[in-house]
Amino acid sequence: MSAVIPKVTHISPRIIRVLGCNPSPMTLQGTNTYLIGTGRRRLLLDVGEPGNNEYISQLAQVLKQNNASLEKIVISHWHHDHIGGLGDVLKVSQEDTPSVHKFPRNDAEEEPAIVDLLSLTHQQEMKVEGATVRVHHTPGHTTDHVILELPEERAVFSGDCILGEGTAVFEDLHSYMGSLKAILDLEPEVIYPGHGPVIENPIERIKHYIDHRNQRESQIVEVLTESPKKFLKAMELVKTIYKETPEILHPAAEVNVNHHLEKLLKDGLVYRENNTWCLRARKDQL
Repeated sequence: MSAVIPKVTHISPRIIRVLGCNPSPMTLQGTNTYLIGTGRRRLLLDVGEPGNNEYISQLAQVLKQNNASLEKIVISHWHHDHIGGLGDVLKVSQEDTPSVHKFPRNDAEEEPAIVDLLSLTHQQEMKVEGATVRVHHTPGHTTDHVILELPEERAVFSGDCILGEGTAVFEDLHSYMGSLKAILDLEPEVIYPGHGPVIENPIERIKHYIDHRNQRESQIVEVLTESPKKFLKAMELVKTIYKETPEILHPAAEVNVNHHLEKLLKDGLVYRENNTWCLRARKDQL
């Protein structure tokens, strides 16, 4: 059973988590947004979904109770449950319009925004009273995904790269694995995820994510090595590897296997011919 997450939580002296109030199978308890800093002018990470009056009401109340307004807004990535509520959030800021920052996409045009989006850069530092955050570009979940490092707490805001419960989805596994290793190198003592509860054992959790993907990759390579057929379709791999999984879930498993095959292709370990795959070492023997 998923942990209960309050709508508002003071999770540290400089961080208030405001839940997006948008629970679903994909968002878990909802999208976590974070108000960062200790002064009147603070930084907000992510803004939830559009038209969610419950979330906006909670955020407005938090700002009022803390005599605070928004100086900066940082968007972790382009998915609507992280950027969709931008227009609504801008209406609750008590002072001048905050600056809005986001890493550019490289796979599609940005959707029109209500204000100009200032481009984030890798390793960029941003300061508000009581907090310094360092931006790290962590593609894989999406091409524009970023995490924020908070040196004052040895903390990482992981967005959708690492979740508080379960495992994350991704667009590009090769990039995603690199991003996981980059977060591991930061050696965080705590992770504040985009969905789910605070992660108090971050190193163990990151290694679990990496090991889980490596194990699945090893299974794929093993099947490609031992199969009587040199070339296999992704669904043939699914039927061998996911024998205990109901067939109704095999199409979803096929998507996952294809992500792994694309990574193996980038690693130079497999060869693709039309819709079939062969281990590079076996192809070279043909």
